Amino acid sequence: MNRSDRIDSWNSLDAAFAKRENPSMPKEQAGPLHLRRVDPTRNMRRFYTLTIQPTLFGGSSLIRHWGRIGTNGQSMMETFDAPEEADGALARLERTKRRKGYLDARSSGTG
Repeated sequence: MNRSDRIDSWNSLDAAFAKRENPSMPKEQAGPLHLRRVDPTRNMRRFYTLTIQPTLFGGSSLIRHWGRIGTNGQSMMETFDAPEEADGALARLERTKRRKGYLDARSSGTG
């Protein structure tokens, strides 16, 4: 093996990768969606949080977190092959929850 040859760092795999944009990472990541439903007449104080996070393999995960306000609640993660699929699932869940009376956490008047 001839070790006297110069190594051209621009031909290395890392340099080639650094020149390209990573298409699997979203350009703009939206923050989590925090919803609440409070109905004192029914003793109901619920929260629901939806978050999209990128996976290591170019997909996206939709993370749901829900429960009674003041508790740890429950979580569930769904993984999608394409970020657009996760966006669609988030939009469907948001519509469903809003139809059931959930409001943005800031506008629900419960601090």
